[in-house]
Amino acid sequence: MIPNVDNDSLVYLNGELVRLGDAKISVLDRGFIFGDGIYEVVPVYHGKPFRIHEHLARLQRSLKKVCIETGKSDADWEHLLRDMLKRSGLADCTLYLQVTRGVAKREHGFPTDPCEPTIFCMVSPFARPDAKKREHGYSVVSMPDLRWQHCDIKSVSLLGNVLAKQFATDAGVDDVIQFRNGHLSEGSSSNVWVVKNGVLIAPVRDEFILEGIRYVFIQELAQKLGIRFESRAILQEEVAAADELMLSSATKEILPITQYDGKAVGNGKPGPVYAQLRAGYDAAIAAL
Repeated sequence: MIPNVDNDSLVYLNGELVRLGDAKISVLDRGFIFGDGIYEVVPVYHGKPFRIHEHLARLQRSLKKVCIETGKSDADWEHLLRDMLKRSGLADCTLYLQVTRGVAKREHGFPTDPCEPTIFCMVSPFARPDAKKREHGYSVVSMPDLRWQHCDIKSVSLLGNVLAKQFATDAGVDDVIQFRNGHLSEGSSSNVWVVKNGVLIAPVRDEFILEGIRYVFIQELAQKLGIRFESRAILQEEVAAADELMLSSATKEILPITQYDGKAVGNGKPGPVYAQLRAGYDAAIAAL
């Protein structure tokens, strides 16, 4: 049994509804053997999925990039997720969906014989970031981005992200900010935002970052709030000299970074741009 997990909760596995504690896959599943699969995490607030269509669009992009064919449309995926949400009875939760290439002989190349993708979905309780995280912010350290060059694919192959998070844990901080060739990429599992002179700056959406669903959402918020936004390459020196730093993800929403490499960011407190974006984020959730 897995500790701290509700093994009696209902999950979806390859067309069947089963107890989480009874859900099993073959040891030859390519997701288990090679990390050959993709996933999505959709946050849900008071029973309503947040930006579900954007998540499903990214799901389809990832599936296409790794050549996994499921035959499912956006409507099919949405029906599955909403059905699982309804069955769970949870109001604030996350919808987790994972698709692997399926079960096949262990060979690195794609299977030559047809195999069915493995499809798994579960619903888990979700607590929004608490007041302490919002008011005091995160502490982070910098590190080289040692991951592969297809970070735009939301792959289950997350060893690089796991090692980055452990780097932060070993350093006694909340997270890392990674750099590739002297330029900002991401946190361990989040997009990173820089503010200088009131301008909100984000890395370019390319293969070196995962385009978080919050990336476009926060860009939209900035435009609505009259905050100037730039998407461009960001030097490591610019991050160190930022007036504000923030990170965003499905479960972290948007949070301030108040300490970077042992030094205060700005005055060491969440800044005014963060406050505007935080309020806009909360308003969007309340309007669901």
